[in-house]
Formats: sequence, C-alpha cells, structure tokens
Amino acid sequence: MTDLHTELRAQLLRGATEMSVVLNETQIEQLLAYVREFEKWNKAYNLSAVREIRQMVARHLLDSLSVVPWFTANKKFSATRVIDVGTGGGLPGIPLAIMFPEQQFTLLDSNGKKTRFLFHVKTLLGLTNVTVENRRVEEFQPAQKFNAVISRAFASLQDMTDGCAHLLDKDGIFLAMKGLFPQDELAPIADKIALIESVKLLVAETDGERHLLVLQPQQ
Repeated sequence: MTDLHTELRAQLLRGATEMSVVLNETQIEQLLAYVREFEKWNKAYNLSAVREIRQMVARHLLDSLSVVPWFTANKKFSATRVIDVGTGGGLPGIPLAIMFPEQQFTLLDSNGKKTRFLFHVKTLLGLTNVTVENRRVEEFQPAQKFNAVISRAFASLQDMTDGCAHLLDKDGIFLAMKGLFPQDELAPIADKIALIESVKLLVAETDGERHLLVLQPQQ
C-alpha cells in the first residue's frame, strides 16, 4: 500500500469522523478508488478544476459526504430513488451511492465524456444501485419518478425547481446543496415551492458556509 494511499485514507477518515459519518471498510476502499479514478480521468476529461488529489478528497468526497447525516437521520421522507442532476463527475451521486447501497441513484449529465467516466466507475466499483443517463434534464422522461432530486451544480433554485419538477413523484423533494444561505433565490419561487428545512452542513477541511435546502412543490 503506497504512502499516498495511506495518507488519503487517513484524510478521508479524519474528515468523516469530524462530520459524524461512519464508514465501513468497503466504503473506504470504494471512495478512495473513486477519487483515484477521478484524478486519473480528470487529466483528459476535465471533470473538475481541482487538480490535486488531496484537494479532491476535501472538496469533492468530504463535501458530498456532508449530507450523509441528513439522509441517515431523515425519517420523514422516503428517499429510496434519488436523481443527481448535473452530476458532472458523479458528485454527490457516486459517494452517496457508495454510502447507501440499498437506495437507487440515477446520475444525469448532458456531457458525454463525463457520463463515460461514470459508466467506468459504476462498472469498476460494482455499483449495481447506480444508473447513468447521458441527456439533458428537460429531455429525460423517467418511467418511474423520483423521491428526491439532488444537485450541487445548479445556478439557481428557480432553475432547479423549474427544470426538474417533472422528475419528482407526488411527495418528492428537492435537495439543493448551496454555499451561503441563498435568501435572494428563495423569493422568486416562494409562491410555488416551500422551504421545508435548511440544514447548515459541516464540511471538514472547508472554509465558508455550506447549506442543504430541502424544498417541496406546494400542492
């Protein structure tokens, strides 16, 4: 086992512990395998502006894992079918699929290079709970709708809630991962979308605020 692998493992475990995220051995190895493949493919496929693997652990893995405590504690919503829209290189969808093997995750992105990488990772890690869709969100008409739409890539809450409403089942929710609390983005959607919960996320090794907004179309 290389020194770098040992260092990355220690970094991942330290961050997870700080965020109260419990990892088993399989999850540790899958997350580290994922970030190694991400770094390798990033050189040719430009998955991320982050180039250094230790930074990828902090800004990609730990950032994605910051919502795990909410998923674990959340009993109110049944999030057995989740779609990650604009997933890019699989964030947060791949880390969440590793953490919750009993839940189904669909990763949607219109960039063919990025979805090729996702197919590779799904196969390499044996993630049978992952489906990859290479298409634009407005063109995707799923046979079965989703309990939750998650994204950390949308420009605005209005774009997310307008563009993805057709993906949600009757009681479905939007899970928007944001930096600062986006007060100005809530006003334009207030008549159609209810803010159910705002969770201040703890992201290890990261300065600045992070929030998870739980939103639901008003019936």
